Amino acid sequence: MPQLLHIDSSAELHNSTSRDLTALFAQQWSKNSPDHTTVTVDLHRDPLPHLADAALHYAPRLRVDGEIPDPAAEALQARIIEQLIAADVVVIGAPMYNWSIPSTLKAWIDYVHVLGTTVPFDTRTQPLAGKPVVIVSSRGNTYGPGSGNEANDHTVPPLVQVLGVSMGMDVSVITAELTLAHRIPAMAPLIEQGDESLRAARESLVELARTLRA
Repeated sequence: MPQLLHIDSSAELHNSTSRDLTALFAQQWSKNSPDHTTVTVDLHRDPLPHLADAALHYAPRLRVDGEIPDPAAEALQARIIEQLIAADVVVIGAPMYNWSIPSTLKAWIDYVHVLGTTVPFDTRTQPLAGKPVVIVSSRGNTYGPGSGNEANDHTVPPLVQVLGVSMGMDVSVITAELTLAHRIPAMAPLIEQGDESLRAARESLVELARTLRA
C-alpha cells in the first residue's frame, strides 16, 4: 500500500502558502488509487523537542564510552526514522524563515540525519537512497537564478544537502516566491509575478503527485 509522509512546518495555520501546496500534493496523491495513504506530521502543532543528546547524531556502535542518551529520546528518534523509512514518497513544507528553515523542521532533520544509520560513515549505509522527497518552499521575496538573491537562500540548499547529497534521497524542489507581494504595499507591483510563481508551483505539484505514484 503506497504511503505518503506529509510534513508541514509553517507557523501560519490559516493562510500558509506552503501548507496549501503540500495539501494540494497530498490530495492529488490520494487520487492515484484507493490504496494510496497519507501519514501527516505537523511539526508546528506538535513540535519535536530539540535533540536531547549529541550522541544521537551517531548510530549506537559509533558512540564513545560515556555517550548514553536517554532511552526515551533514543526511542523517539527510532520512531521518527522508522516513519520516514516506511514512506514511499515524502513531501515537506519548508517556508523560508529569516533566510533559513523553521526551527521545528531543523529539529526533525537533526533526528533523522544519523551517521551510520541513515547516512554513510563506517559503512555505505543509506536506507533512504532513491526515495522521492518533494521540498515545497515558500518565500516572501524572489531567490531564483538571476534575482541577485541566490546566495541568501539558506532554506533549500541545506535541505538538498542533507536529504539529497547525504541521505541519498531523490529530491524535487518546488518554490512559490513573492508571497509577501499581497501583504506589503511597496511590493504591489510584484503581485502578478508572485501569482504566476504560485500557479507554476501548483501545476508542478499536481504533475509530481501523478508521476510519483509509487
